[in-house]
Amino acid sequence: MSKGPVRWGILGAAKIAREWVAPAIHASSRGVVAAVGSRDRAKAAAMAAPYGARAVERYEALLADPGVDAIYIPLPNGDHVAWTLKCLEAGKHVLCEKPIALAAGEIDALIAARDRTGLMAAEAFMVTHHPQWRRVRELLREGAIGRLRHVQGAFSFFNEDPGNIRNQADLGGGALRDIGVYPSVVTRYVTGAEPERIAAEIDWDMGIDATARVQAAFPEFHLDFYVSMRMAPRQLMTFHGDGGWLSVHAAFNAGAYGDEVIEIRASDATTVLERFPRADQYRAQADAFNASVLDGAPFACPLEFSRGNQRMIDMIYAAAGA
Repeated sequence: MSKGPVRWGILGAAKIAREWVAPAIHASSRGVVAAVGSRDRAKAAAMAAPYGARAVERYEALLADPGVDAIYIPLPNGDHVAWTLKCLEAGKHVLCEKPIALAAGEIDALIAARDRTGLMAAEAFMVTHHPQWRRVRELLREGAIGRLRHVQGAFSFFNEDPGNIRNQADLGGGALRDIGVYPSVVTRYVTGAEPERIAAEIDWDMGIDATARVQAAFPEFHLDFYVSMRMAPRQLMTFHGDGGWLSVHAAFNAGAYGDEVIEIRASDATTVLERFPRADQYRAQADAFNASVLDGAPFACPLEFSRGNQRMIDMIYAAAGA
């Protein structure tokens, strides 16, 4: 395979693309921001300028651009499946923002298109590329806290702006789709386990699930978590075993929310703090995607893994009677 840089196109000028993903691609070892597409040419030009990239006015023009190898999709949730399929059919590799679909069954079509085209397609779960989560997985496998018995999680922030897409049901908004996916994905990632039963309660506001409380039974442990768009910011994941526990203090927005620290406490009260002060999970994600495209390297979050996560979110909605 070619060792040249992956030439990226950004499909839209969303905040996450402007502030996190585009800079990460620019800083990645084998990727460049080649073009930005937006229905607002001025927005595209402003976002493209720092990278010397082209500004493209229509999404379709970006897909047709021969100077683009891969496309990052940060569009509203309800557009993810359709545009991922369009990108693959246009011959472009795709990294799509989460959630890549609104139901697990929709991901089957993405897997089929990926396999038919031979292109790379994946969901942008940046947390699966952060070294703190690889370390948690290692610690659990090594038995650092004994047998895992219980997991607790929390992810919240305050946003009641009716103009924000997270508060718009017709665009696939809601707390579970925006942040509920994270306690689910990291638990599944570090344990390799899938939930068997789920109980859930949802508080609805503006037609979206503003707060959700979830209890999930896995084969050998339980997971309890809450997520909310109507509470002050909080992030925490704790894994409790029969020989100790460990907590990830800035579980999801590492660095931006707080210091990347894993706290490990043994039964005898011995405590160890492991720090990851220079890790950039968005750059790690871009590096991993580039390696998959150029070298065929395995990706931490393949579509099959994403389908399992969406299945869990579907189970939560069903358990809450949604």
